Amino acid sequence: MEKKSFWQSGHKPSLFGAFLYFDISFMIWGMLGPLAVVIAEDFPMSPVQKANLVALPILGGSILRLVLGFLADRIGPKLTAQIGMLSTLIPLLLGWLWVDSLNQLYIVALLLGIAGASFAAALPLAGQWYPKEHQGLAMGIAGAGNSGTVLATLFANRIAQYFGSWEIVFGLAIIPIIIVFIYFSLFAHNSPNRPAKKTLSEYSNVIKQRDAWVFCALYCVTFGGFVGLANYLTIFFNTQYGLSPIMAADITTLCVISGSFFRPVGGFLADRIGGTRMLMILYAGAAIMLASVSFLPPLIVVVALLFIGMMCLGAGNGSVFQLVPQRFGGEIGLVTGIVGAAGGLGGYALPLILGRLYQLTGSYTPGFIILSLIAGGSFILIFVMQMKWRRSWLSKIHTPRTAITPIDSAKA
Repeated sequence: MEKKSFWQSGHKPSLFGAFLYFDISFMIWGMLGPLAVVIAEDFPMSPVQKANLVALPILGGSILRLVLGFLADRIGPKLTAQIGMLSTLIPLLLGWLWVDSLNQLYIVALLLGIAGASFAAALPLAGQWYPKEHQGLAMGIAGAGNSGTVLATLFANRIAQYFGSWEIVFGLAIIPIIIVFIYFSLFAHNSPNRPAKKTLSEYSNVIKQRDAWVFCALYCVTFGGFVGLANYLTIFFNTQYGLSPIMAADITTLCVISGSFFRPVGGFLADRIGGTRMLMILYAGAAIMLASVSFLPPLIVVVALLFIGMMCLGAGNGSVFQLVPQRFGGEIGLVTGIVGAAGGLGGYALPLILGRLYQLTGSYTPGFIILSLIAGGSFILIFVMQMKWRRSWLSKIHTPRTAITPIDSAKA
């Protein structure tokens, strides 16, 4: 039977809906990253307090992804996404109308994790429509919604400066989430090929499998590195290079763009050359770039290094989720939630590493050295695991390219 091309298979309105939901949710999830420098003018904060502020939304998203992953499996990703979007209105209203202290802002920051949990519904909605040979690209396109971070870094501080209030940014963010909710409700649909609902014992069995935890570790570095840096770099550029809040956020935008838009590229290339091979290249690249950043070179150099490093991390996100559906196709909703939660924990830890070490040493060098070593460790992990996977489930994967045989694919 002749296989369909990517655009002939699947359901494009649902894929686009998943992208929009993920995109606008990421914009909301990442707002505090650029705004932290502006908010510090109203609520003076130490380096650790700033790190906590931008890390709390990531922690909230990490926890809630497990919840949304469970719901996506039980009630379907569409309804789960709708619940997620409506729930996101809560922290937006609180941030707009309620906050008047740093402690209250911490509560709002944690609740913004509802938006970050969108990952656990958006990716299953998109991925379940597509066959295995197109999983990498489908998940990459939906996952490219992390480009919403670009919207946050590009516009949040400008809006705050224009209106003379950072609180209004929360209020205005309500408009796009409502627009996306309407489109999503009308045009996105659950795939008819959704896996059957899993029992609690089946959930337990998945969690017990070593490969699930390996994917958690891999995604903890790629996604955690991307979202952690996206949320913290405005603070880094403002503190280390003395840039204004808007300029620091604009430079962060340049770095975030590469990670956002190379996610689908990572998935696409992983479909072609193999997810494990792609990940080894990307982890090596990220480790080299982060190690180079630790020398704190001139601004133009550090921006180039972070651009390439974020590109590697973003493409790595797509590459990890080219492999996940092939290993756990029947439990994709649950595994997406678990792996996504691990990625969130990585993103939560990264600002704390940089912030705490900066407060202790007065330099960002130790923090970036540690991040480089973590990326290097991930290279070793995937190198070891791909040799084991090659003898088991990876050997069963067939790529869609006629120029690559199943045997060649297994070697990937």
